[in-house]
Amino acid sequence: MSADWIEDAKKKAAIEAARNVEDNFVIGLGSGSTVAYAIKEIGRRIREEGLRVIGVPTSYQSFFLAIKYGVPTTTLHENPTLDLTIDGADQIDEKLNLIKGMGGALTKEKIIAASSKKLIIVADERKLTNKLGEGQLLPIEILPFAKPLVVNKIRKMGGKPYLREVKDGMPYITDNGNFILDVDFGAIEKPEELEEKLKMIPGVVETGLFIGMAHTIYVGTKDGIKRIVKR
Repeated sequence: MSADWIEDAKKKAAIEAARNVEDNFVIGLGSGSTVAYAIKEIGRRIREEGLRVIGVPTSYQSFFLAIKYGVPTTTLHENPTLDLTIDGADQIDEKLNLIKGMGGALTKEKIIAASSKKLIIVADERKLTNKLGEGQLLPIEILPFAKPLVVNKIRKMGGKPYLREVKDGMPYITDNGNFILDVDFGAIEKPEELEEKLKMIPGVVETGLFIGMAHTIYVGTKDGIKRIVKR
């Protein structure tokens, strides 16, 4: 599978997802390389079709992409209910549960998703899995002050936490000023239960488990676009 094939699949899935955006919609603008294609396509529709929309970015990345491609932005304070959100995912299971957060924006992404009438996910077929956590770390955003406690609690739960770092061993800092632990839980048998346990740990801000939130998935494959709808 060549990189060219993957990028083409991601782009086609994102463009297809962007067709769901209708006039006068308020939309959530997700983060990541696949969603970047969707934001670009929405900008094209604004210029060429006169589409009237405003977007709520989930990260500085999506905010600056919106500026670049001419998508007007707003905030949840001004528009607390969104018509839909288009976002990516790091892993997708058969029930459309997700792992997100490898790009670092999981907290804002989950808030935006929860504020939306519909969450549309765009991805390539490499992101599909039978069980979440197989070959995939789970990002967890934490308060820096709470790192020793959270690491200890997660280890007792059987997880292997790794502090996300940038160059020179410095911690990665989220847009919210927090740390991220990337945790190896292996195959997650009960994601709902794990989510509940993690959120009970003092200092955990948010997890990358998005359970029951996605409505539609557009998957780019070698043969075209596959649309999967929540049952």
